[in-house]
Amino acid sequence: MGSDALPADLLLRGGRVLREGRWEDAALAVHDGRIAAIGEDLDALAGPETVVEELDGRWVLPAFHDSHVHPIQAGLEMIQCDLTGLSTLAGYLDAIGAYAAANPERAWVTGGGWSMDSFPGGVPSAEPLDRLLPDRPVFLPNRDHHSAWVNSRALEIAGIDAETPDPADGRIERDAAGRPTGALHEGAMALVGSLVPAPTPADLAEALLTAQRHLHSVGIVGWQDALVGAGLGMPDSLPTYLAAKGSGALTAKVVLAQWWHRDRGLEQLPELIERRALAARAGLDAASVKIMQDGVCETHTAAMLDPYLDSHGHLTDNRGLSFIPAEALAAYVAALDAAGFQAHIHALGDRAVRDSLDAIEHAREVNGASGLRHHLAHVQVVDATDVPRFAELEVTANIQPLWACRDEAVEVLTLPFLAPAARKQQYVFGSLLRTGARIACGSDWPVSDPAPLLGMHVAVNRRSPDQPADAAPLLPEEALTVAEAVAGYTTGTAYLNRLEGSTGRIETGYAADLIVVDHDILSEDTIALAQTRVTNTYVDGREVHRR
Repeated sequence: MGSDALPADLLLRGGRVLREGRWEDAALAVHDGRIAAIGEDLDALAGPETVVEELDGRWVLPAFHDSHVHPIQAGLEMIQCDLTGLSTLAGYLDAIGAYAAANPERAWVTGGGWSMDSFPGGVPSAEPLDRLLPDRPVFLPNRDHHSAWVNSRALEIAGIDAETPDPADGRIERDAAGRPTGALHEGAMALVGSLVPAPTPADLAEALLTAQRHLHSVGIVGWQDALVGAGLGMPDSLPTYLAAKGSGALTAKVVLAQWWHRDRGLEQLPELIERRALAARAGLDAASVKIMQDGVCETHTAAMLDPYLDSHGHLTDNRGLSFIPAEALAAYVAALDAAGFQAHIHALGDRAVRDSLDAIEHAREVNGASGLRHHLAHVQVVDATDVPRFAELEVTANIQPLWACRDEAVEVLTLPFLAPAARKQQYVFGSLLRTGARIACGSDWPVSDPAPLLGMHVAVNRRSPDQPADAAPLLPEEALTVAEAVAGYTTGTAYLNRLEGSTGRIETGYAADLIVVDHDILSEDTIALAQTRVTNTYVDGREVHRR
């Protein structure tokens, strides 16, 4: 803005601005949704209609983006029987009973968000639900949506008994006599989940806006929705996004990863292309495709190179589940690449990571360099020989930093059952960066808390926010610096979402996607990350959250 420029729409002054990894004492002027000027004294740009925000020494950062999140699933849990934030069986039962009593018109009790480490061996049973609700079916997925807790009434309605075989992509938890005990893993969830009444369009709309408000409150202004399409018991949310975009209710900048049905093949590609075009006409980007390649370590369904151990430390014959054979995965990724789609692959175990990297390498060989930003989500275990391949193949590691700590899920449900080599390759963020890979940060909410500042705390300290400062970190050599963690939630995810030219940094001409926080996150006290709160969030200069 020169001296004859139009007055600013918004002026942030009296604070410190994060630029190139350093704080600057500067004000910010915003005009028409863009950062128009950055400088020490911009008062001349304030006109009679300018909104002036006095920061009183607070800190301004580029707003965050989440590279892998399920907002509508999270929103549905928030407006149904929400078990997140609870950690005991008694607490869960109180919440379930209260929800059931408050919603007698609902035939099923649904929602979810329970934690595996609240139950012995990570597995709940139907028995306490049966005492609470003997005649009303209950279906409650856990936080990672790879398992569900059900009561006997739900099993009865679904016809699941000792004679019911496990599906090829899942497992029914059973007692010694083979009788189902009330937990369903992976594809077995659909045996009951497919019978649960689908949420209405109004439910989905409410869920999206509920989730959007919460994401804005933790500083997130954009995301990649990692499941858009009818899958894993969720109805197709594309119409929900189209309606919210059309009405102006969608204030976030979103990329939609369409769901790849693993029980189908290349015949679904024309549908994905048609849906991409439908979204584009509405101004939405649906040029990503989500492929689920394996499960999770806690249920021994993540695809591993070495077998899992049993509770006595002995080798088993279980290497987890590959939902798609490696050869088919390679063909699918090559076809998606040729059609201009970005592959977003859930690859948690080291075998899933290798198969996914092999598939992307095959696509590069078949199609040449496409420039598409393929990425692997979660990457909990990466074999040492595969770490440098991310950079070599220009594959982004789509990481969920909040998981990279020695919490109970890792200490009790994961590490004792992994082969020794895999234990040393957990969440190798530092190694990926040192070999030149790009990282983008996300939450997988509602699997875990979406607050980026909490994820940054773990990325930097390799301890959960609930652990004391002297608790043993998880592989501390894999920690990120604060600047690297900030980049993962800003420039890293903006790049992944093909928005790096317009958002993710504080520069003139960039979108005024900004947050204000109440602590100095660059201080030597890295514990302050978890204590920091977002006081203001702006999307294109429009305030969407104020604490």
